[in-house]
Amino acid sequence: MEYLVALSLKEIASTFMVLFAVIDITGSVPIILQIMEKGNPVNAFKAAGLSLVVLVAFLFIGEVVLSLFSVDVSSFAVAGALVIFVLACEMIFGIEVFKNDGPPGAATVVPLVFPLIAGAGTLTTLVSLRAEYHVTNILIAVLLNVIVIYIVLKKVSLVEKIFGKGGVYLLRKVFGIILLAVSVKLFTTNLAILINTLNSATGNAN
Repeated sequence: MEYLVALSLKEIASTFMVLFAVIDITGSVPIILQIMEKGNPVNAFKAAGLSLVVLVAFLFIGEVVLSLFSVDVSSFAVAGALVIFVLACEMIFGIEVFKNDGPPGAATVVPLVFPLIAGAGTLTTLVSLRAEYHVTNILIAVLLNVIVIYIVLKKVSLVEKIFGKGGVYLLRKVFGIILLAVSVKLFTTNLAILINTLNSATGNAN
């Protein structure tokens, strides 16, 4: 009953759009086509399945991993906002900061699942979103994104034909701007939480 009450279409939609923008599977179509042109087969089902496992696992154990390093979610979210900011700059200005330099022969896993789909930006975003949204809504949004990933990978040539190179380029720029706004919101929201926590701790100490 608790999970049913927690369901929110607004949260699901918001989380879906944020993750869709971060993963940017449509914007990665040119990269995926380039991987395939080099003779590296891409298994859509395997890529989608591995992505789902990685994303869900990090959603639940991300905080545990952070606690081992004595880092709270708000601090990680602020750091994550900076990573998302860099990703947005990559998409908007066409620069490359995160290098895809994985070993050859495993294109479905590297660089497709990591770092293109479940990369640093996506994992950071998941933990950051958990600081604001209910986990049930995030899980649904993750599942919906994985379905989209599977469809795009299965029909990658068709996607490029539908959108065209210009359309894919435009989508990348639009979602880059969305990500930029998301990074600003995450940064300001969680920085305010950290400042309030620090002020409270200082007040209690006095």
